[in-house]
Amino acid sequence: MLVSERIGQFFIDNVNGRDRLEFTEYGAGDAWVVLIHGQLMPRRMHQPLARALAAEGMHVVTLDLLGHGRSDRPADPLVYSVTDFAHQVVALMDHLGIQQAIVGGTSLGANVSLEVAVTEPERVRGLLLEMPVLNNAVEAAILAFAPLLFAARFLPVTVRAVRWATRPVPRGLVPFWAGILLDTLDQRPEPVAAVVHGMFFGRVAPTARQRRGITAPALVVGHPADPIHPAADAAMLAEELPHATFVRARSILEWRLTPDRLDELAVDFARSCWETPRRRRSTGS
Repeated sequence: MLVSERIGQFFIDNVNGRDRLEFTEYGAGDAWVVLIHGQLMPRRMHQPLARALAAEGMHVVTLDLLGHGRSDRPADPLVYSVTDFAHQVVALMDHLGIQQAIVGGTSLGANVSLEVAVTEPERVRGLLLEMPVLNNAVEAAILAFAPLLFAARFLPVTVRAVRWATRPVPRGLVPFWAGILLDTLDQRPEPVAAVVHGMFFGRVAPTARQRRGITAPALVVGHPADPIHPAADAAMLAEELPHATFVRARSILEWRLTPDRLDELAVDFARSCWETPRRRRSTGS
């Protein structure tokens, strides 16, 4: 089934002025889903899932967070944190007039979704979370991203060389996920150093206590044999969230290469969120 696709943009204010953010809408209607990419990856990574959800009646929007994809990439680490990214998601919802949405994403996107659920609980209809980065991932994440921060800061020629080698490759001539990899490698040293620096020293995720207070229904997907996104983190999160279902992917690549099973679970979850009246938070007595 073909669905409409539209590219848009909006602007946010920060201490250095205004920054432009770009997004893509898929489908139409009031059953909104907001999808957020992984760290340093473009929003286009969620194009297949967005199309699958939109084909089933969802109105999906994917966003390039600041410092990613086709959005602006300031070189100030102070504008990068999960908290700042969550504000950008809420700003997108305000821009599009979205009162409530299922909010979800992969890796960084999952953490940002949790932050939105903590800061704006009445705006979140459900959470679709793949590969959250929590307690069990700290050491592996440091080992993965510290060399990148070092290279971008002290050996910027290496980052420029990778960009020089990958940028000319026509994305339409390579397989989809090869194109996503090429887009991820298309970085400039100053902004990528700022993004990684900001993520190291800013807030990475809501606390366990805050996570246990999230009342929105959630579908949490974990992967085996993935040190940066250990399945233990996803399973722990599913235990913490009062209304969560945990799904173990068959491999790190299942949702990339053979997505039918997980797409179907995501569609069923999205339908259930929009068909069920939203739980109201208890205000106590």
